[in-house]
Amino acid sequence: MDLACPVFERVVFRTGRASRYDFSYAHPVRAIEASRSLNARYPKLGAISYVSTFQYFVIQFLVSLRWSPPYSLSRNTISDLGNTACAKFNGRPICSPLHSLMNVSFVVLGVAMIAGSALIYCSGTSTRSRAIGFSSMAIGGMGAVMVGVFPENSIPALHGIGATLPFLVGNIGVVVLGFALEIPVAMRLFTWLTGTVALLSLIFYASGHFLGLGEGGIERMVAYPQTIWLIVLGTYLLVADDPAVRDS
Repeated sequence: MDLACPVFERVVFRTGRASRYDFSYAHPVRAIEASRSLNARYPKLGAISYVSTFQYFVIQFLVSLRWSPPYSLSRNTISDLGNTACAKFNGRPICSPLHSLMNVSFVVLGVAMIAGSALIYCSGTSTRSRAIGFSSMAIGGMGAVMVGVFPENSIPALHGIGATLPFLVGNIGVVVLGFALEIPVAMRLFTWLTGTVALLSLIFYASGHFLGLGEGGIERMVAYPQTIWLIVLGTYLLVADDPAVRDS
């Protein structure tokens, strides 16, 4: 197992050694060392991080139970669960008493995506395609954090940017990892299918074509496949003999 994250090191140490006056090197080096240490002590921590995203579905269900009028999977979007006001939003009646719980869930989801991507990446050999794939997933995690920090009725522009990152960048990362990872054929096909379905659904969602599923339904076709993939890949890594996902 290669714990050196050489792609990161080539960037950090591109001049051969860090300049004593260039403090921009300090944080990447600490991140590399932290990833090495964690992977050495807990080689499956990244996989556990991915599996923990299951909480995202559990919290959505619990938060939706407190709605009045009842929450609609087809009419209401996922972000409606984190809306902090009881009023109409984009023509939809919204009242989510447990909105704080949902917003915390968004943040936890994002942190798990970022941490899991960094740890799994550093647990295997480093290639450009792996770096792109896991970096894209981590960027998607940053977007999920933004969604929780900026609910849809607070600063809509920042919330929209946050949602776009996992919807677009994160799902592209899934497709890239379908090519980059050494995984069984069934898992590879599942990965490609997951990313493709999510990206195609994003096109319909962004163009206002909801395919009879409603706005909330088509949005779930964009968001849910990615989280399901995180859970499935994490589970695979937990039961696999080799905790590292290598490059193809």
